[in-house]
Amino acid sequence: MRRALDEARLAADAGEIPVGAVVLDPSGDVVGTGRNDRERSGDPTGHAEIVAMRAAASARGEWRLTGCTLVVTLEPCTMCAGASVQARVARLVYGAVDEKAGAVGSLWDVVRDRRLNHRPEVIAGLLAEECAAPLIEFFARRRVR
Repeated sequence: MRRALDEARLAADAGEIPVGAVVLDPSGDVVGTGRNDRERSGDPTGHAEIVAMRAAASARGEWRLTGCTLVVTLEPCTMCAGASVQARVARLVYGAVDEKAGAVGSLWDVVRDRRLNHRPEVIAGLLAEECAAPLIEFFARRRVR
């Protein structure tokens, strides 16, 4: 999670919403990192999780991230939760809860939907306060402007 927090800080420095993610292979090595980059890239799918999973898939040479762990500072949205299911991620670890758009238990629970063919293990709330702090600060600054 600390590495994902580093990515979130880099996103904030670039004027992006501070969310960071990493993908760990089954041995625990980082195979992909990502941070929000929608503003820079103009890509609506430029969420930290998607960027990290794309990097991991590229590094592994396949789209299946079987056995991998996705670690993200904020609870994934529906797009990112769905992508983690499609990528066959084994484990999803997130920090801060997203009460407005979270799809791993808050508003929806995409990854645990029994109708889907894959359901990753979920570990929620890891370093939750530390993960929430950059987001709270980012939006507080934005409201002042």
